[in-house]
Amino acid sequence: MPEFSPISFSEVWEMTSKDHADDVFLIFENLENDTVQWTYRDFNKEVSKIAGLLLQNGVEPGDSVHLALANCPVFIAVWLAAIRLGAWIVPSDPMGSSEDLSSHIERTDPKVGFCAKTRSEIYKQACGNLPFIEIDEMSTDLELCDFSEVESWPVPNVLDRAAVMFTSGTTGLPKGVEITQANYAFAGQAMAAAASLTSNDRQLVVLPLFHANAQYYSFASAICTGASVALMATFSASRFLQQAAKHEVTTASLFAAPIRMILAKGGPVEGLKLRHCWFAQNITQGQYETVAEWFGCRPRQLYGMTETIPAVLTDERENPNPSSMGLVTNGCLVDIQRPDGTSVDPDEVGEIVVGGEVGITIFNGYLDAPAVTRESFRNGWFLTGDRAKRDTDGKFFFDGRRSDVLKVSGENVSIVEVESILGEHPGVLEAAVVGMPDDVRDEVPVAFVVPVPGKDLPSLENLFEWCEKRLTKAKRPRQITFLDELPRTSVGKIRKYLLLDGGEANDNIDE
Repeated sequence: MPEFSPISFSEVWEMTSKDHADDVFLIFENLENDTVQWTYRDFNKEVSKIAGLLLQNGVEPGDSVHLALANCPVFIAVWLAAIRLGAWIVPSDPMGSSEDLSSHIERTDPKVGFCAKTRSEIYKQACGNLPFIEIDEMSTDLELCDFSEVESWPVPNVLDRAAVMFTSGTTGLPKGVEITQANYAFAGQAMAAAASLTSNDRQLVVLPLFHANAQYYSFASAICTGASVALMATFSASRFLQQAAKHEVTTASLFAAPIRMILAKGGPVEGLKLRHCWFAQNITQGQYETVAEWFGCRPRQLYGMTETIPAVLTDERENPNPSSMGLVTNGCLVDIQRPDGTSVDPDEVGEIVVGGEVGITIFNGYLDAPAVTRESFRNGWFLTGDRAKRDTDGKFFFDGRRSDVLKVSGENVSIVEVESILGEHPGVLEAAVVGMPDDVRDEVPVAFVVPVPGKDLPSLENLFEWCEKRLTKAKRPRQITFLDELPRTSVGKIRKYLLLDGGEANDNIDE
């Protein structure tokens, strides 16, 4: 990627909507399978009208707008309108509790909020005196756009705040990640280059819009290149490939969990034009080969966080390795370091750290938390908390979070390794491993397994034997519990802290 020159995302949208005015920008399919589409020119007019609505509600440059919406065109229109006005969005999980929504609203003090009509009662409990607008998320027309178009736009600075996205909070209180105008532009340029995206491509978006993946990797990259986006109201494992064929998409982005769901509930379809698919988090070699056959392309793994802006690691186009997060993305800075800040040797495990220019190529800090922001950096490197090793070719291999390393009788045990071994069993769809306190060994690994649907349930004895042949004694799960599904956040991350609290188990046994 050529050297990045900071630019506001507002300017990116303005240029692209002019240069690709007659090209398709957005296709939306609701839950009833009804579809509607807009060109860049037509959607830009709707963005301008939504900006008029925001102005009427007192939104000025530097103000925030709260969004508690599922995937729908209004979300995109409000996002872009706020960006162009020099305001910033606060996207929350629309299915979040009133307590979660209230926390986000109190911490960001928005001028106006947007929620679904079907969830307005919960939103009323959360928003206090905040004025809010109710949306029919499944509508195929932007019913709010009866306002006059904005004729005179402010000129946002590249470092102006464009969003605060709260981390998913699998542990602890979520942190508010500050994203600038330049951050969105850099994310779009870096991800477009990594995927070789052109204006002829069409992204398929099934992941939730309030999450960084859909915003950074799909929409921002499409807007930077004049590509189009097919936005689905929600993810459907059984219909994912049918939707990909129907809308003639060429690229997509997923997590490992949705891929496993597609393999469990979907099936191959004809007419696909997919040439590329990103995915995050490991899947087994067998799962990868099947999904590559179904998709008609070899998906490429990536690694990124809300804080890192683009995916800072992306696997190569030719012969991607499903067990590797890939190489350093062009334009990004990534290292693996020891606790003293020195770089590790090849095949030595350390912490992934990310460098960059704050507010330009990496996030601008945590909302109202300067001390937390300082503690998250060491010598200019952002500390991700994720562990990995790097081979002699520069490819990165995930080894879990810092918290994913157990101390079993003084021996380091990687949860990721145990999960990988269990996941390779032909009767296992996916597995999660956590540490359980033990009076003798300090802690021991225990496993929670989701069996492959439609197949005979593997016996616990067989699973223990499988692990015994492939893992040293300290790494073998001391207990295995069958679950129908793993507890997850809305973007598919496993809420491991809930596993030891109980959950509905079908069966479990101690070794």
